[in-house]
Amino acid sequence: MATLAQPAGPFVLGTFSAEDGVPFPGLLAKERVLDLSSTLDWAPSGLRAVVERWEESLPVLRSLADDDTLGWRPLQDLRVHAPIEPRQVFQSGANYRQHVIDLEVAHRSSDDPRTVEEARAEIAAIMDRRAAEDLPYVFIGLPSAVTGPYDDVVLPSWAQQPDWELELAAVIAKPAYRVSAEEALAYVAGYTIANDLTDRACVFRRDMKAIGTDWLRSKNAPGFTPLGPWLVPAESIADSGDLRVTLKLNGETMQDESTKDMLFGVARLVSYASQSAQLLPGDLVLTGSPAGNGIHWGRLLRDGDVMEGSITGLGVQRTRCVAEVPA
Repeated sequence: MATLAQPAGPFVLGTFSAEDGVPFPGLLAKERVLDLSSTLDWAPSGLRAVVERWEESLPVLRSLADDDTLGWRPLQDLRVHAPIEPRQVFQSGANYRQHVIDLEVAHRSSDDPRTVEEARAEIAAIMDRRAAEDLPYVFIGLPSAVTGPYDDVVLPSWAQQPDWELELAAVIAKPAYRVSAEEALAYVAGYTIANDLTDRACVFRRDMKAIGTDWLRSKNAPGFTPLGPWLVPAESIADSGDLRVTLKLNGETMQDESTKDMLFGVARLVSYASQSAQLLPGDLVLTGSPAGNGIHWGRLLRDGDVMEGSITGLGVQRTRCVAEVPA
């Protein structure tokens, strides 16, 4: 059964199913859902088909949301899945100023002569220069890591330091290749919530330090990217650079920061990724995670933990952690 929510705008999109049924793309308005696979000629294969014809779909969706004569179903009777199946997932690292400062201070070497205050001030200056002069840091994630917004998250037996990273995710509307930052937002269909789980113990390759980070192992276990619950159209979000990102662990607030703290906003991230790769409809561009991760608190994820992630206007996701049972 879905959790009722009040996202921004008159309607949002998602993927739903009746209990043990086949998932279908749906339009959610007034806490009721319309099956788009039987309403739109171009939507039988899933929500990505709607996004692929986004400009054509939007006016139709607006009209459908106001039509009370259609075959609406109560949201509470349906299961909510990840809203969309991306072909590509672009992830941004080190994109929140305060987060990077916290991580850098936490990972100082034991012989660092600086005080904590000196280290923070120095790193803050570097972050300000980076935002003004440098480029975003973007890498690739796997679609197979995506899971639903209310599904259990299995913590692999090999994961020593599983951590949370709640993030704003942009959903691409049309093929984007070498687009400028000024035009990049025109390629964004909408936004959703992603929790980009990371096993901190696997981030750095200790056996091959020259190679650096190992994002495959640290971030891409099945279910390590809870996504959703909704795809909220960009037109319903006034400013993606002014949203509150909040994660609670067992009811206690761990992350609570505005996207104003991002070093590079959605437009710059989309533009940057498109300079090297072609972004496709339905692809995700994750924008990085704010301060307050488990490594900061000295409290990593464990069996039975419940994460509740919310972003202004995008709804709420709740996922429970379950330890993998060794074979």
